[in-house]
Amino acid sequence: MRPKAANLALITLAQVLALSLWFSGTAAGPAMAREAALPAGFLAWLTGGVQAGFVLGTLVSAALALADRLDPRRLVAAACLLGALANAAILVLPVGDPWVIAARGVTGLALACVYPVGMKLAAGWAGPPDAGLVVGLLVGGLTLGSASPHLVNALGGLGWRVTVGAASVAALVGAGLMLAARPGPRHAPAPPFRPALALELFRHRGTRLATLGYLGHMWELYAMWAWVGAYLAASFTVSGGGADPALASFAVMAAGAVGCVAGGWLADRIGRARLTIWAMAISGGCCLLAGPAFGLAPWLVVGLCLVWGATVVADSAQFSAAVAEAAPAGLAGTMLTVQTCLGFALTLPAIHLLPWVVERLGWGGGAFAVLAIGPALGCLAMARLRRR
Repeated sequence: MRPKAANLALITLAQVLALSLWFSGTAAGPAMAREAALPAGFLAWLTGGVQAGFVLGTLVSAALALADRLDPRRLVAAACLLGALANAAILVLPVGDPWVIAARGVTGLALACVYPVGMKLAAGWAGPPDAGLVVGLLVGGLTLGSASPHLVNALGGLGWRVTVGAASVAALVGAGLMLAARPGPRHAPAPPFRPALALELFRHRGTRLATLGYLGHMWELYAMWAWVGAYLAASFTVSGGGADPALASFAVMAAGAVGCVAGGWLADRIGRARLTIWAMAISGGCCLLAGPAFGLAPWLVVGLCLVWGATVVADSAQFSAAVAEAAPAGLAGTMLTVQTCLGFALTLPAIHLLPWVVERLGWGGGAFAVLAIGPALGCLAMARLRRR
């Protein structure tokens, strides 16, 4: 295997394994609720805690320029170890204990040194003809890794502790794989984060529009990932179809890995802005259709959600690529840091808003439609960027 292909394979597989930590708590949440009474909002914070930790971790990592001052492969490996330990702490804490949420926050803190740094390592092997495809592969790895806890759940009879433990073991294996990877010929230290220049992201029209598109995309993405399993379980109960919601949830999220690779390949050929518009238009339409589809035959509901799962993340990597291309010389690192932090911060209100809407409208009443606001506004921003 050529060095480029071999190292990209190692980096991507390491991402797949390490990112299983992200939704391990979310996948275990329903079983936790059956085992013990949980505090209000606890299930939402199983995902929200990771988001909050990731935002904080990204800022700290960038402010200290950790990826530039340390060997990025060792940084990722150490972060995998920290994330694995924090995730495993859930196994020894009482179900519903507030420290479980704190452990999820530490997991997000660790992942802030896994996903962005892994993206940087992969970019070192990317060239202009295939940059979209390479970043698409990495986000595809994130997507597949995030979906994997649902697959463990779907195996049946294993218990939520096996799901959580398997994610920690996977992260440890990912650490070993990352240490075996090598930096690419285009690998170079990124500019350190400079807080005074954070507003530059919005002073330049190209980076401003790409970031607004990204924010619309992020409003939908993690809220959909966090709650699609609950939607599918409730829909299957109403229809009486007997389908397995855990397996369906894995398939829906894993479809995003295919979408990321296909989206990256298309973006290199038709342009990033056009690809993001197409993806957000389709995923936003799925938000609106989820309500009318609720309770229908499982094959119809799963079919809709597979399309949704593929398109909701197909454009994710292209927003970062668009900002990097439009950023002034020397400011790409700063602008990408700010963009990522803003996007993941926005996922918190979306994740916590959806259960509140479900209580009032119900899944069949169109609760997911509230997420369509994001891709609709994102399409407008990217359409303006494309005209530019």
